[in-house]
Amino acid sequence: MIVVMGAAGATGSAALRSLAALGVPSRALSRDPARLAAGLDGRTLARTSVLAADAADPESLRAAFRGARRVFLTMANGPQQVRYELNAVEAAADCGVEHVVKVSAPAAEPDSPVAVSRGHHLVEERLRSCSVTATVLRPYAFMQKLLLLAPGIAAAGVVHGAMGRARCNYVDVRDIGDAAAAVLTDPEPAGGAYPLTGGRAYSHPELTALLGELLGRPVRYLDLSPAELHAHLVGRAGMPPWLATHVVEIQQLAVVREETPDDAFLRLTGRAPRTLEAFLRENLHRFR
Repeated sequence: MIVVMGAAGATGSAALRSLAALGVPSRALSRDPARLAAGLDGRTLARTSVLAADAADPESLRAAFRGARRVFLTMANGPQQVRYELNAVEAAADCGVEHVVKVSAPAAEPDSPVAVSRGHHLVEERLRSCSVTATVLRPYAFMQKLLLLAPGIAAAGVVHGAMGRARCNYVDVRDIGDAAAAVLTDPEPAGGAYPLTGGRAYSHPELTALLGELLGRPVRYLDLSPAELHAHLVGRAGMPPWLATHVVEIQQLAVVREETPDDAFLRLTGRAPRTLEAFLRENLHRFR
């Protein structure tokens, strides 16, 4: 049995759909199982058992993990993320889980300039010390997050950022789900770490040029200082300060560390990743 934590989130729900498409049953965990079940499409729901569990309650995790051989661990970024994921790792080890697939982040290092990535490093270190096979997926920026820019583009044709001309790797969340499903269903998982990207990295000027071409009207990029972007995200976009800080840190990471595409997704799944252009075309009505 495969257990999916964070099943209501973007990567968790993508993994559920990918597993269902392969005909593989899974067990999805949620603090609100009725709400999770109501949000699943018919094919996915038919292959999914939905159970109540809370990452803050280790005993509920142990109950949910009993009988499982593999766990997909993905949690939303937040102040309690490290504690919740460590609870999951401990519960998996206690229950004899053989393989944990964790969604991590680029630059998951003890001295990473991105606070969330330092937290991922702590969880990875604990995973490596357990008697389980650990596979780490390191997705870069989600294409789906670009939809948060849609209101500003629709209203004023402007994208705000603090990246200059640095390029950013983008990956479709659906590809993360497909990569996770491929690893979770591997009969003999070898573990390891895999960066997940699309086939091309884009700078913000290149992104806005592509959007303008697809929309048939100008879209411009307004480059700000990190402090100005943080103030904009909190004051105008309504982000919590910790999340605005995370966004700024991620953008600054792209400035100081060049981002280039990786072929890990192709190696895991046997196909090329979805393209940013195809994603934007699919969602173009959101930007009009």
